[in-house]
Amino acid sequence: MGIAVFGAVFVDIKGYPLAQYISNGRNVGNVIQVHGGVSRNIAEDLGNIQLSPYFVSVVDKSGTGEDIINRLQEHGVDTSYIARDADALGTWLAIFDNNGDVVASISKRPDISGILQILEEKGDELISRCDSIALEIDIEEPILDKIFELAEKYDKKVYAAVSNMSIAMERREFLPKLGCLVCNLQEAGLLFSAELDRLNQDDLILTISRMVRQARIPKMVVTLGVEGCIYSSTEGSGYYPSYDVEVLDTTGAGDSFFAGVCAGLTYGKSLWEACEIGTRIASSVIVTKESTCPVFMPEEFGISLHE
Repeated sequence: MGIAVFGAVFVDIKGYPLAQYISNGRNVGNVIQVHGGVSRNIAEDLGNIQLSPYFVSVVDKSGTGEDIINRLQEHGVDTSYIARDADALGTWLAIFDNNGDVVASISKRPDISGILQILEEKGDELISRCDSIALEIDIEEPILDKIFELAEKYDKKVYAAVSNMSIAMERREFLPKLGCLVCNLQEAGLLFSAELDRLNQDDLILTISRMVRQARIPKMVVTLGVEGCIYSSTEGSGYYPSYDVEVLDTTGAGDSFFAGVCAGLTYGKSLWEACEIGTRIASSVIVTKESTCPVFMPEEFGISLHE
């Protein structure tokens, strides 16, 4: 048993300034290369909570692809559903400012059509045994069609994150089928065609709650960065604050938050409790971004795994 995570793998190339960052200027700094991708990050974060997730993806046949698989296995991720193919790795180039925020980026999307073949061959085996499904809602539509078909067949909840909202907006028909959608405030504004960033907290809760009902999304969480998050469902809406931490690099924090929310909802927690788990994991990742990722036990979050 475990959560099945679907999505792409990226190689992240990140540049950090050593002095004050100057927009449109020449900046001296450090450049590092790490494994990335929303779904890959989510799978690793779930592995760090000792939840033994399955990761369904495609990597290339190079040494980098092998390194990605080995790292995931080291973090307790089941990689038996990862295929190997040419042009299967994406690339994300990002420049950060002195606050750890991305100021410029370019992304090359990979070819993950091989996931559909995995689903055709092993989809019933995987979905019948998993506890829930986590994915990027902006992956290719034929892949989503097959995942939701299997999810309905085996009565499994599907939890969705966003990596590209412009593409995700083309997948609106899937939103009512989700167990929960998690995105940031800017993405929610695009999704609902609303200027949400101008609202105070109380108005934001009311507005998001109304829009979630209109869109027939069962549960939704909108992250506000250092300000916390807004959550909404048929059970009620509210706000959960962030933790006061030292920010070294904000990338991946949203993925870690989603992993915590997904884990909480999968194993019987309320949406508020799931936001609490997500906030704790995201805060730990931000603090330790330049060191070893923290490892948790499910019991620390009151999670009892299904037999």
